[in-house]
Amino acid sequence: MGSLPVQDRKANVLVIGSGGVGTMAAYALEKGGKAEVTAVLRSNFEAVEESGFDIKSIDHGPDPILGWRPTYIRNTIPNVEKEARCSGGVSQPYDFIVVTTKNLADIPPSVASLIAPAVTPGRTSIALLQNGLNIEQPIIKAFPHSPVISGVPYIGAIENPPGTITHVNHDKLVISPFYNENISRERSENAAKELQQAYGLCTSVTCVYESRVEEARWRKLLYNASYNTTAAILGMDTSRMRASEFIIDDLVRPAMKEIQATAHAVSGVNLSDDMIEAIIRADNYKAFFRPSMLQDMVKGKFIELENILGEPLREAERAGVYTPTLKVIYSLLKGLQFKTKESKGLVKVPASGEGLKYGKKWGE
Repeated sequence: MGSLPVQDRKANVLVIGSGGVGTMAAYALEKGGKAEVTAVLRSNFEAVEESGFDIKSIDHGPDPILGWRPTYIRNTIPNVEKEARCSGGVSQPYDFIVVTTKNLADIPPSVASLIAPAVTPGRTSIALLQNGLNIEQPIIKAFPHSPVISGVPYIGAIENPPGTITHVNHDKLVISPFYNENISRERSENAAKELQQAYGLCTSVTCVYESRVEEARWRKLLYNASYNTTAAILGMDTSRMRASEFIIDDLVRPAMKEIQATAHAVSGVNLSDDMIEAIIRADNYKAFFRPSMLQDMVKGKFIELENILGEPLREAERAGVYTPTLKVIYSLLKGLQFKTKESKGLVKVPASGEGLKYGKKWGE
């Protein structure tokens, strides 16, 4: 017997990556009443299993939300086929997999390999609530017959300590379809609209559908390629950057202008000067907000440099756009990533310089 259409029942949603952004997404989906969420937790699993999430939210307050849990929590990615066999053939495939993990294109495992056991061909749509450009390409390659959805979140949410979420900027999510030549445009659009409707039923948040994915992605890069990256390098929150003035004038705005030029040259997307000025002032100043890349640096984690800066720079180079500020920022971030890789054993610096380009003195 087949399952009911999604519109006639609660959608079965798997959220992978339940930190600040993922937890608030799970909360909004369940509060809307049309989704049943299974959240995959990692380092925070024990804390949430014992006490649930404690959430202090600008959208869902004014009182803190104490001890909240999604319908199900687990600490492993479900293997739908294997678990169905073990339960005697009773399968609960996922309508949507919502990925809110960091998109670390230069660090294994890949997102595609991570989610593969939970994908049911012909049933599961994959929503990437992740930063950056060209993030859909490896997912479409791995799952050519699954709708892939773009989710661009505008939200300030931090988890610290594990199980405690502080949500300081209004939750706005822009949903769009990633088009895929292997499936119809209508199917891609319908999947995106179904997720938008389920999320948007939570009236405390803003969830909008946009048919053209490029505009939402380039708009978010205005912030992420400038504020997010500069914060990680300098170790500064956005309020202190604005208080300094020169960091905005010499780094943040020039980086935004280079994204503006690249977006127009590559995708025909027009990002206005007024939009740049609005984004410079978008964060709640009183929150002294630390962007996600800075949070990752402080915790000794890897950073999302390739999809946030590497891909836009490669697109700029192909289009002949001059991006001197972004190139310097990218090189500095690659240096910070190299240090993290070394600390975690992913790269080894040779004791001898033999065979290295810069291992010997000049002229030797």
